[in-house]
Amino acid sequence: MSTSTTGRTGEILNSLLRGELSAIETYSKAIHKFPKAGALQTLERIRTDHLHSVSILRDLIHRDGGHPSTDSGAWGSFAKTVESAASLLGHNSAIAALKQGEKHGIGEYEDALKDSDLPGDIKQTLRGLFEPLQRHLRYLENAQD
Repeated sequence: MSTSTTGRTGEILNSLLRGELSAIETYSKAIHKFPKAGALQTLERIRTDHLHSVSILRDLIHRDGGHPSTDSGAWGSFAKTVESAASLLGHNSAIAALKQGEKHGIGEYEDALKDSDLPGDIKQTLRGLFEPLQRHLRYLENAQD
């Protein structure tokens, strides 16, 4: 394929990757804080979806010689916010923070899909990653007490 992950495309994909890495950190912390909560399976399922997305985004970036981000960068602070909310305010506040993170991720993917610099094959792959994000909100709604 002639798709290139350098330049603008690489920036977009790495931004999505950092968001996904942050999501993994965030869900890992939430799972650690609520190991016996009824929402545990939901949180693990969502974290698994984000792990899958990380794998695909890294593959897209590697495919054409790009260099994937290795950490969540500034996004990592979101994981700390969720952990603080969980410690101070409890389960429902942590779930509400996770929902906000998912909504932000949806917005990031929507912006990427609208970007005219992204090649069609990459957009097609991103659409497949976008669909689980929408389900995550429903899962989290059901996870609240």
